[in-house]
Amino acid sequence: MTTASNKNYASALYSLTMVFFFWGFLAGANGVFIPFCKSHFNLTQFESQLIDSSFYGAYYIGSLLLYLYSSRVGYDFLNRIGYKKGIIYGLLISVVGAVGMIPAVNSTQYIFILMAFFVIALGFSLQQTAANPFAVALGDPATGAHRLSLAGGINSFGTTIGPIIITLILFGTVVATPDQVANAPISSINILYIILAGVFLLVAGFFAIKNMPRVTSDEEPERSNKLTKALLAISISLLVLIIIGFTLPESFGHGSTLALLVIALLMVVTILFRSNNAAQKDGSGWGAMKYPQLTLGMLAIFVYVGVEVTIQSNLGALLKTPEFGGYDESQISHFISLYWGSLMIGRWMGAVTVFKMSKRMRTLLSVAVPYLAFAAILTVNRISGRDVSDLYIYAICIAVMIAANFWAQAKPAKLLMALGILGIMTMLIGLHTDGKIGIFAFISGGLVCSIMWPSIFALSITGLGKYTSQGSALLIMMILGGAIIPPLQGSIADVLHNIHLSYWVPVACFAYLAFFAWKVSGILKKQGYDIENINTEGGH
Repeated sequence: MTTASNKNYASALYSLTMVFFFWGFLAGANGVFIPFCKSHFNLTQFESQLIDSSFYGAYYIGSLLLYLYSSRVGYDFLNRIGYKKGIIYGLLISVVGAVGMIPAVNSTQYIFILMAFFVIALGFSLQQTAANPFAVALGDPATGAHRLSLAGGINSFGTTIGPIIITLILFGTVVATPDQVANAPISSINILYIILAGVFLLVAGFFAIKNMPRVTSDEEPERSNKLTKALLAISISLLVLIIIGFTLPESFGHGSTLALLVIALLMVVTILFRSNNAAQKDGSGWGAMKYPQLTLGMLAIFVYVGVEVTIQSNLGALLKTPEFGGYDESQISHFISLYWGSLMIGRWMGAVTVFKMSKRMRTLLSVAVPYLAFAAILTVNRISGRDVSDLYIYAICIAVMIAANFWAQAKPAKLLMALGILGIMTMLIGLHTDGKIGIFAFISGGLVCSIMWPSIFALSITGLGKYTSQGSALLIMMILGGAIIPPLQGSIADVLHNIHLSYWVPVACFAYLAFFAWKVSGILKKQGYDIENINTEGGH
């Protein structure tokens, strides 16, 4: 890989962090945009979650298309054009989606809004595939993880302020009256997407004219015909189920939608495990899929992204219930902001381990940094005019997360196990309580998720050797979980007529992640790897 260790590309890095910021900004803003669209278009809870399906499904489709194209032509597309051009092309695709959102909004047809979201995220998929190695190359390779941590922190900041800015744009104020909510014109979204399209185009232009290194990878993909067939089987199965879902008469009700989503989940799980079993008998043609830690890890990433998204995507509907405060769409932004801010809290804490310092200083910062991040969240919300006094008690949840981090001692399997168990506990507390205790229990799922990605990723690719690059691409594809699990929870809420009980879905997700930590530990030990010293630098 070509790098730029001897040059100063600080301005390029700053521009690159803007890309990370907007990924987070739009992902976090969905938590406010979803309940707004549900109210405006009179959608069911399942239908409102299709925003996540189109957004995160595009990541899977984009990664799959790149994989299939590279497999067919025998070379890596991004290798040929370079990561810089990959980011530029991804930004231009997102420009098309952002511009397309304007006529989609004015058409008042929900399907066109979903299509615009899909195109924006398709560009994000290409950007994300290229941006991570590009960030590593913009300087000394030894400090590449530092730059990724910086970019991850900026991404989390985007998810934190996204809900606040979206609420301001939709309602004209951070705290709107019910009349303002009822009369908020959906055309106000045009302003946001005109700005986003302009910013995406500006950043693409900056990248085009800026003198940057041509960064590529020397590794070309290995042909894996059986793996390709497995991925196509997943894709075709999902496509068939989507077609069935759109053609079923409305008289079939919410039960048929739930059945299709359960089948979709089972199809993904079944194909993954049948593929792995076949690969264990004869590994030829399966590529990275022949490693059980990767197959389990693909499902873990699927579940992780799904649970991270579904907790906040359904939170807006939960907060509207009388038991959880009876808030309207304009009053939930600081809760959604705190959820995504929780991811920032954890990731800033995780970044402390990247830098070289004394043990005492690391311990001190591991306690101080999460609370500094919490203070930043409170400050942003207070500046926007929000009363944040009801959020102070959340400091207790942060203390529990810090304690779990110290107990795990940065050991990925141990940390993931602790976080999985904590996730189960927080969701159970939320399910058996209501009011502020229940709200903060569910929001603390963001703290649990915040530092899971590096552990899952590191455990999944350990031992893959020359298949590491391919395994990494397969893990990125499993962001697909964000497209299936949120609508699954939304459909359960519709069937039960109870959004609160639908939060058993995150319980099941965290249970699998705890199981993965236990199972993969045994697998790697049998392969002779020291799971106590696996590197988990970087993050999602």
